[in-house]
Order: sequence, then C-alpha cells, then structure tokens
Amino acid sequence: MSFKNKFDKFLDRLEIKDKIPPSIPFLSKPPSVPSASKPTSSHSSPQPYWQANFSPDVPVNTNFQHELGDNGWGNNELENYVDSPQNSFHTPSNQLIIRAIAASDLPNNKYTSARLTSHQRLAKCSGYVVASLTPPSANGIWPAFWSLPAEPFQWPNEGEVDIFEAWNGERVNHCCMHWGHHNGEDWNKHRVVDLPLSNIHKQHTYGFAWQQPEHGEGGRCIWYIDGKAVMKAEKPAGMRRFEEWRVILNVAVGGNVCGGKVPSDGSYDLVVHDLRMTESPEGGWSQFERDWSKANEGHAQ
Repeated sequence: MSFKNKFDKFLDRLEIKDKIPPSIPFLSKPPSVPSASKPTSSHSSPQPYWQANFSPDVPVNTNFQHELGDNGWGNNELENYVDSPQNSFHTPSNQLIIRAIAASDLPNNKYTSARLTSHQRLAKCSGYVVASLTPPSANGIWPAFWSLPAEPFQWPNEGEVDIFEAWNGERVNHCCMHWGHHNGEDWNKHRVVDLPLSNIHKQHTYGFAWQQPEHGEGGRCIWYIDGKAVMKAEKPAGMRRFEEWRVILNVAVGGNVCGGKVPSDGSYDLVVHDLRMTESPEGGWSQFERDWSKANEGHAQ
C-alpha cells in the first residue's frame, strides 16, 4: 500500500480529511532543496614566490646588500651610499625607508643615502616584479626602482631596466630599457616611455613583467603603473637572461640628470610599502597578451 493510501485511511479514521483545505495540494514527497548557487569567481592576485620582509625586527640586510661608496656611480652623483640605520631601516608599520640626508654644513658626507640590491634574483624564465612606493620629489633628488644583472656583468652591454625613476621634482616617471651606450651607433639601443604623473609623490605600484623562451635569446617585457600597461619592449639579443637579475632601490643626489641642482638641507624618504615577485602579472599571461596588443612601444632615447 502506498504512503498516500495509508495516509488517506489515517485521515478517514480521524474524520478530518474533508477539513483539509482543497487549495493545499497533497505532497507525496518533500520539496527539493534549491541547490546552492556557485560562488562567483573573483580574481585573486598571483601568489608571490618571493616577498621582502619589512618587519621592524628583521635587519635590512636580510633582504638586501648595501652597495657603498661616493664614486659618482657613473653619473657624477653627489651622495655617499652608506649602510647606516639612519639611511635605511624598517618602520613599526612594516615599511622600508631609504633616506637621503642633505646637510650642507658638514665638512664631509654632505649627502648620504642608501643603495640596496636584493639578494633574491628574478630567478624565473618569466615573471613579474612589483613594488608599492611613495617616493620623494624635490630638486636634486633622484629615487629609483630598477634592475641590473647580478655581478659580474658588463654595463650597459648586458642591459638595464628602470621600472620607476624620477628626478628634480619633475612629475614624470621614466620607464626604460638600456643595453648600450648613449653615443655613436648605440643611440637607438634604448627604449623609453616618459609618463607624466601629477601625483607621483603619492603611493603607486610599479611593475615589470618579463616573458622569455626557456632557452636562448629574445622575449617580451611590459611595464605597469597601478596595474595599467604603460610600455612594452622586445628583449634584445645580447641582454642577459632575466633569471640572473636583481632588484635595486636607491635615492641618488645630484648627478647628470639633475642638471647641477642640489636639494635643500633635510631628509628625503623613498617609502617601500611592498616588494614582491610573482610567476605572472595581475590577470595572468592572458592579460599580458591583451596588454601587449595595446601598450605603447618604448621609443629610442
């Protein structure tokens, strides 16, 4: 006997069957439970394979080597790069500070600063390095986030990549790829996009994505500001493979690009909020392809 027939007999015995409102249908089985809707997939940032630790209890030299000296650094710069904790340190809020100090009344070391080179290399055939920065902006001050091959290397034959650099208080970021001198037949061995950025002194993210074949020459590169592709360039033959490159962060004083200008006495801080390397840029390599199709080609300098 079906469950419905058993239930009908039970109602007959209770003499209440006819009291059930006809508008309520008999349910032979419980209503199905609506299936849970699938969560909407949201894009998550690529996980880093390396991220600098800016905890205040971690020494700066855990992540970086201090490059030292006042030799002009090939640009007639004025600063003396030192490893003093006055010039490079971590804050209680987990930020790295690179501080240039101008003190014209001192007989020596009128300008001190820090130049930090990462122990970590880019290490991957293809990947993305990105930093969140708040830079100083003033006459005679030249902050930079860039990359060179690990030593020993031949500059500029094996290449240089500038991801963020600005000087003299000009509100312009210079994205650059260099692999030659600036004279003679090397004049066109440079790719540059100068991007006006009115609030350059505010916090922004600056990134560089590279894509190479597993072996040999060639490849493609895209520079990003706040996730937007702002320059692209082919990787030229002869440039060192990016696996061997390191990150550099520094604040220079004076130098050729500053045209003889010097800063007023005081402190000038490059604040590094975050520095990481991931296996792909935001949006993955499919986004890289879309960015490649529309990004500006770097021009000869």
